[in-house]
Amino acid sequence: LSILLSLLVPAHTTRSPDCGGILTPSGLRYLAEVSKPHAESVLRQDLMASPAPDPSPVSPSRNQIISVKVDKFSLTLIPDTGLRLSIEVDLGITSAPSTTKEMRLSILADLHVEMNPEGNLELVTSECKPTLEEVQSTEEVDSKSSGSEVDKQINVEKICLEVSKLLLFPNERLMSLAAPFPITPSCQVQYLPLAAPMYSEQGIIISLQTTFQVAGTVIPLPVSPVPFSMPEPASSSPSHLILAFSEHFYTSLFSALEESGALNVSLLSSLTTATLAERITQMGSLFQEDLPVVLQAVARSSPHVVLEEDKAIVQLFLTAQIGAGSSPFQSFLSVNVDVTARLHLSVADTRMIISVAAIEDIELSLATSDVGPVLAALLEELFLPIIREEVPAQINVVLRQGVFLPHIASFTYADVNITIHKDYVLIPCNLQLEARTG
Repeated sequence: LSILLSLLVPAHTTRSPDCGGILTPSGLRYLAEVSKPHAESVLRQDLMASPAPDPSPVSPSRNQIISVKVDKFSLTLIPDTGLRLSIEVDLGITSAPSTTKEMRLSILADLHVEMNPEGNLELVTSECKPTLEEVQSTEEVDSKSSGSEVDKQINVEKICLEVSKLLLFPNERLMSLAAPFPITPSCQVQYLPLAAPMYSEQGIIISLQTTFQVAGTVIPLPVSPVPFSMPEPASSSPSHLILAFSEHFYTSLFSALEESGALNVSLLSSLTTATLAERITQMGSLFQEDLPVVLQAVARSSPHVVLEEDKAIVQLFLTAQIGAGSSPFQSFLSVNVDVTARLHLSVADTRMIISVAAIEDIELSLATSDVGPVLAALLEELFLPIIREEVPAQINVVLRQGVFLPHIASFTYADVNITIHKDYVLIPCNLQLEARTG
């Protein structure tokens, strides 16, 4: 993870990672495992397709591939370089009804991920070596000549040209990593790769920058990203993937929600203008009829998230207009409300579920008043219970859909373990291929 740390040092203030991920060697093994049946299906389609008739056949017999079975399929890391894909395929070949032979097609390919001019990640083959050898036969034949005949028919060059398609995460899936995801109807999140991945013994390391859009416009970040430091793991992780999110990511998320108006809440209370007039005498002259009292809270500055060991805190800075009536709403008090609340984090499918778990501290202070001075103790007595109960409840309604994590299409996350550290959150998890429907 130390390499991820070095990636997170800002090169430019506008192009700084605030989250990232490491696909570990065990994650690569899983991808190889789920790609194996897919590769067999693609090869079977390519190799068993009826060849075009030879206009001038050299021999009357024609080799025909009657079976294709992928025996081995592996993906291994080459630190500082990329990946090595190794495939062994058993082929059953017949040239006449009574003669069959088995041949083995071995493919060794070096792959790496590049960043294309459009800013998308792309899987590229840098080297590919196919070899074809005979395993056994029901008749004595010149294996070299028969091998070359089959070699012509198989068109190994074409296989090498499209070798990345044998994996279950071709470029369409890599592009899905940078797709915009909805948080609320007007707010979206997008994870943009900042560079081609790096390869270390710990895995494939991708650094990402998060952008948030409100009503289709990218919002400026409240503060410049600060690189977060991560401890060196004691040993290689058994998880397929390790995601990391900085404190800056969470502050930006809440700022985007605030910018979109999602944190503005309207709170109904059990108070009425008549019950308030018993405590605040000047209320009586403002309202002749008894009306329910409403609190309309809006953010007065950007929220802030603080991450400590095993603890995530959100600080909300609100102004609550306290008034009555609906049209028009008549405000008679304005109160500054500073809320410090614990956050609870979990993962469902490919989304991070964030909720306000418990309020740790609330401070109320009078901003403006049309009913004379009101003591702080009275403000707290009247309005603290409703703010303590309703603000978290209404924010949790906004957050309940969750925030999509960086992910590629068709894969979801399982066996998730979230750990909160000072300045960052670590999410080790396993990949799980979604069952195909239909």
